[in-house]
Amino acid sequence: MSSAAPSELSIHLTDLTLRVAVGQFSDLTDEQLAFASQLGVQDIQLNTPRLPGEERWELEDLKALRVLALQHGLRVIALENVPVKFYDKIMLGQDGREQQLANMQATVRNMGHAGIPILGYHWMPNGVWRTSFETKVRGGAISNEFRMENVKDNSPTHGRVFSADEMWDNYDWYMDRMLPVCEEANVCMALHPDDPPVPMLGGVARLFTGFEGFRRAMERHPSPMHGLDFCNGCWSEMKGGEGVLDAIEYFGTRGRILYVHLRDVHGCADDFEECFIDEGQSNILAVVKKLKAVGFNGFILDDHVPHIVNDTPYAHRGRSYAIGYIKGLLAALAN
Repeated sequence: MSSAAPSELSIHLTDLTLRVAVGQFSDLTDEQLAFASQLGVQDIQLNTPRLPGEERWELEDLKALRVLALQHGLRVIALENVPVKFYDKIMLGQDGREQQLANMQATVRNMGHAGIPILGYHWMPNGVWRTSFETKVRGGAISNEFRMENVKDNSPTHGRVFSADEMWDNYDWYMDRMLPVCEEANVCMALHPDDPPVPMLGGVARLFTGFEGFRRAMERHPSPMHGLDFCNGCWSEMKGGEGVLDAIEYFGTRGRILYVHLRDVHGCADDFEECFIDEGQSNILAVVKKLKAVGFNGFILDDHVPHIVNDTPYAHRGRSYAIGYIKGLLAALAN
């Protein structure tokens, strides 16, 4: 097994510029690499990559991802999410969290040695919730929606209610122990909002549903390796489209936005549907202008998109539309 130091392989994030990436897939196939190359991007993000390991990710498997991308002229810039079973006991404060912590620390060290600089994470032990994935939007395209009314009486997903205080205690315990390792490994951790950003789902309190939760997390854990996966769609859900630009101003000027999910919705946290990037409520042009104004130099990802006519399960057509739209905005603002 290679013992290369993180400094030998690391991507220097501060040397990069505002750009578009392709991601939200779990397997780095030739087809996905060709798709990224054909769209003219340089960066790849994988979401919960399918790698060997039931408790952690090993160095050689992570390096293989990096090498495969490099063979196509691309770089693996981020891994978003480990399997929930890697750290569910940590999130819930249960027996076994010490072993999970050791495995997560090893995973981050391995990412550093493999030269993969960002680990996206969330604090949702019961995951992202939607109440339909067959919602028709513009022109009959297929998207998704969330209606709190449909799930408000659901039983607890983890046997009992977990309060916000408990979840904060567990979060602080984890970050106090993870961020020093991230600093050693030169790997950033990027916090995604709760999706949907409502106070509680399935009996588990959600912490990252508005500005104050994120400010607390960043101030309580101010490591230079800690920041946000700024999901515009979730921020748009929080106040019906309001407050997005203020959040970018606050966290962006402090260098806390590591990368961006650029999608949008119609509605608010407890009642919304995801829509096309050019028809949402948060003004995508203003969002990109604000990101540029605050000096953001990370990557933008299309994230979720509607499936359009004759689309694939991955939504290649819908994603091509969204990525092209984002690239067009960036090109216009560069002139």
